Amino acid sequence: QVQLVESGGALVQAGGSLRLSCAASGRTFSLYAMGWFRQSPGKEREFVATINWRGDSTYYEDSVKGRFTISRDNAKNTVYLQMNSLIPEDTAVYYCAAGRQGGVTIRRQEYDYWGQGTQVTVSS
Repeated sequence: QVQLVESGGALVQAGGSLRLSCAASGRTFSLYAMGWFRQSPGKEREFVATINWRGDSTYYEDSVKGRFTISRDNAKNTVYLQMNSLIPEDTAVYYCAAGRQGGVTIRRQEYDYWGQGTQVTVSS
């Protein structure tokens, strides 16, 4: 069992930066792939970024490439999402997720555990 708690969401102006954190419980965190997803009102939850269990492979949704960076610290059981050059379209609740498959994946179905989410609001 893995429990995930996101933090770092806030209200920020367009062009600004935020770093989201996701703290995980459990001794097997380092074996899980981790992902970030987001959901805005009236839309489905969408993939943002993923990182494999070792932290040496990542993948991003096209609209965030070059602006967002996912990373992990297995010693701290934490995954991060550094978000730069934020735009209003990035406004959403951001969720982290853990997947036993270990490798990068954009598929929601392949993630086994989810956090409660953290709100990011980007004003224009």
